[in-house]
Amino acid sequence: MSDSNSENRGRHWEKTRSLTIMILVIWAIFAFVLPAYAKELNEMSFLGFPLGYYFCVQGSLAAFVILIFFQNWRQDAIDDEFGLSE
Repeated sequence: MSDSNSENRGRHWEKTRSLTIMILVIWAIFAFVLPAYAKELNEMSFLGFPLGYYFCVQGSLAAFVILIFFQNWRQDAIDDEFGLSE
């Protein structure tokens, strides 16, 4: 295996790993941090629902779906950058 090919693989993995870590951190915020503060958020309301409830039921679900599409879009761009797309 040539050095440039090895460097490309290393840079590709570095970008992929950074993207994965960023997605997991955002996921953890929506999965663990917001529900932990639901009691405080319930003091406010949104569309007649307590804000903590709304974030946990609707907001987190929407955020997870957006994260899936964002991660897929960015990973495709990373793969294209390194010539690994099909």
